[in-house]
Order: sequence, then structure tokens, then C-alpha cells
Amino acid sequence: MSKVKKKRLGFVMDMTPLVDITFLLLTFFMFTAKFKSESESQQKFTIKRPASTADTTKLPEKDLVMIKIGIDTVKHDTSWYLSMVNETDVVNLANEMVKLEYPSADMRTAQFKINDTNWLGKAIERARIVNPKAMFAIDADKRIRYWWIDKAINEMRKKRATSFNFVTDKRK
Repeated sequence: MSKVKKKRLGFVMDMTPLVDITFLLLTFFMFTAKFKSESESQQKFTIKRPASTADTTKLPEKDLVMIKIGIDTVKHDTSWYLSMVNETDVVNLANEMVKLEYPSADMRTAQFKINDTNWLGKAIERARIVNPKAMFAIDADKRIRYWWIDKAINEMRKKRATSFNFVTDKRK
């Protein structure tokens, strides 16, 4: 004869020992864990910055291309003003700008008022062609937005005129 199986009504499990073991394991791993030391958390590369000092060099008397960024007092608009120092370079640059059909350019133009970055790039390129050893200098009004300086630097970079000076006043 077969035995009659009792139906299970449910069972009760005591969770206290399980929680105790869990906390013991947790504290064990917390105390034995090794945290990263300062040397391990530091970057794996170094950056060597160039040494610099306050540059008090004067701009050259010749072979200079000056890019002035100023606010027109009559029209109250900001523009780039490109000019060269040497008289022969001024004449040659005026010839080149006339060949490019720059608006308001003639043989007597010594300073070009430029409102477009495209024309600024062309003028920088022509200035480098006229005098390849000319240095560039940027002279900007302190009231203008940095956008104007950034655009001038980008155009100079495109035309490979990467060495230039900023014209500033001495601090008092």
C-alpha cells in the first residue's frame, strides 16, 4: 500500500544568519580592498610647457604687415585695417589688390579697410607675396569682441603666417 503524502502548507526560513554572513563578507571586502594610491591615479603622460617671459621686443621698423582691428568712429562698425610699413611694399600691395579688383582699391591706397574674412585672407596672402620676410602684428582695440581677433588669426593660419606679434600697452 502506498503512503499518503502530506501537502506542504509552506515553510518558514530564518533570514537572520544570511544577513549576518552578507554583512560579514561586505565588511571583509571593504577592509581588505586596496584603493588606488596617488601615483596610480595620476595621468600617464606629462605636458612640458615652454618657458616664457614678458616679451618687450619692439616691432621692426621695416618689413612689417600691420593688421589693426578697430571700431569706425563714423559708422560705428568694426573692421580690419591692413597696411604695410615699407613704401615699396605699400605700392606693390596696392597693385596686387587692384589686380584682385578689391572694392575701393587704387594705386594710392595705403591702408585697406576689410569687412570680410575672405578679403582678409586674400590681403594677407598678397602681403606675403609682396614681402615674404615681413612680420605680422595685430593691433586691436580693447573694446572689440574676441571674435574679430580669432578670425584674423585663423585667416593668418590658413595663409601660413603663423608668427605674429600683439601690440599692447605696458601695465602701470
